[in-house]
Amino acid sequence: MTYFSDLGLAEPIVRALGAKGYADPTPIQRQAIPALLDGRDLLGIAQTGTGKTAAFALPSLHRLAANPQPRKNAACRMLVLSPTRELAAQIADNIRGYAKFLQLNVQCVFGGVPVGKQARALVGGTDVLVATPGRLLDLIDQRALTLRHVEIFVLDEADQMMDLGFIHALKRVAAMLPAKRQSLFFSATMPKAIAELGRQFIDNPVRVEVTPQSTTVERVEQFATFVNQAEKQALLTLRLRDGLADKSIDRALVFTRTKHGADRVVRHLSAAGVRAAAIHGNKSQGQRTAALQAFRAGSTPILVATDIAARGIDVSGVSHVFNFELPNVAEQYVHRIGRTARAGAEGVALSFVAPDEKPYLKDIEKLTGVKLMPLPLPEGFQPLPPRPRRGRPTRRQGPPRRLN
Repeated sequence: MTYFSDLGLAEPIVRALGAKGYADPTPIQRQAIPALLDGRDLLGIAQTGTGKTAAFALPSLHRLAANPQPRKNAACRMLVLSPTRELAAQIADNIRGYAKFLQLNVQCVFGGVPVGKQARALVGGTDVLVATPGRLLDLIDQRALTLRHVEIFVLDEADQMMDLGFIHALKRVAAMLPAKRQSLFFSATMPKAIAELGRQFIDNPVRVEVTPQSTTVERVEQFATFVNQAEKQALLTLRLRDGLADKSIDRALVFTRTKHGADRVVRHLSAAGVRAAAIHGNKSQGQRTAALQAFRAGSTPILVATDIAARGIDVSGVSHVFNFELPNVAEQYVHRIGRTARAGAEGVALSFVAPDEKPYLKDIEKLTGVKLMPLPLPEGFQPLPPRPRRGRPTRRQGPPRRLN
């Protein structure tokens, strides 16, 4: 017997967990599953990588399977809202794994791919729908989906939803959900605005908080190197090249604040012989999926990402996180470094801090209660000279100066 079978979860679910090698629950699973099996609403405060998906999926699948219903056209019984495409796809994959031996259908819809195919997949209805807010509303507006029959509603990564400007979309969704339902609300942080949003979705919830708010993963060593902005690329290239060579770096995530910055970092790394790919909102879904698969397989050991893409990156073996630029919202730092030290492993987070980013560092240390350890520049560090531009000189470039 395992903890999961002791809870009375349906045998097909326990069998699927056994096939995945799950035996010991994480803290959030231990606290959340019994309450959810009783039908309670839940307010969960937990960072990514704590086992949230199983915490809400297992009892929800159990309840759906215990009360089988014929699928209704263009409808779903369970709705999971996720902020990003990658996270939505990851959640759907996990739920399919848990429901492997159940007669339940799981669909996933998000932007970046044609809406028509997704609409056709919903014609006959589905049991579980995982969606991003924008695409969900697209389908509703096209009358390809109704929320009238939702029995279980899950809002995941609520703080990221707010950061991405989904507040109005979430209020529209709230107005369309049936009053009688079970609602689960998850967020890594719980500022006042998120708590107020939660009150629109959940009623008399059980509160589960598995880590103190805004604390970072304990197994992550956190360093800061003070460096001029113009020197960051050379420093990153040096750190990655050396770490990959001596195998101290297995896979590394590099975070930038902008999409163009991510592409620029990848170009420089590739020119230096470091295999890297970028993932951000301007990339097509095919490009994002290919980059993530290559990163997961290890054929591309460096993935450069913006914060929008960060929540959907759940890859084991990420040994290092590099903050090429510090986030200007301190909570994002928590999410970034949570990409490493997953599944019991240890990790390293290294932040490059330019003079104008010191206020961001101060906010991060105040929020997390952790002072980043200073890591000096490598001995004899010299910025790499800029690579000469190929092709014709631009108009701004005058004729070459004559040396006397």
